[in-house]
Amino acid sequence: MRLDHVAIAVRNLDAAEEAYRSLLGLEWEGREEVAYQKVSTSIFQAGDCRVELITPTAEDSPIAAFLSKRGPGLHHICFAVDDIEAEIARLKGKGAKLLNQQPVSGVGGTRIAFLHPEDAAGVLVELVQK
Repeated sequence: MRLDHVAIAVRNLDAAEEAYRSLLGLEWEGREEVAYQKVSTSIFQAGDCRVELITPTAEDSPIAAFLSKRGPGLHHICFAVDDIEAEIARLKGKGAKLLNQQPVSGVGGTRIAFLHPEDAAGVLVELVQK
């Protein structure tokens, strides 16, 4: 398992992109919409890791609910795995609560699954297989 990205929920993607480009000087990789999750993402390279800015594209998006409840900020951390099915099975075997029992599609054609925050010290954890 290795750190893949940190995701930050934002209300205004254009303004957040400007801050991460101009202020922090991170290399921008582009935007992508994930329609079934009702989010738009903007990706920045930060050394061996990435920063993913996420904003809702609909009022009923989980990110819209997150922003309404908690405001902008850290949404989740993501770890890359080589075999997501094996990792899901390993976590289930340890009694972990998974929000996805099977991998779903993610940004860039990846396969993802989420671990419930209760099992990771209050942090939403994403697993990704590229």
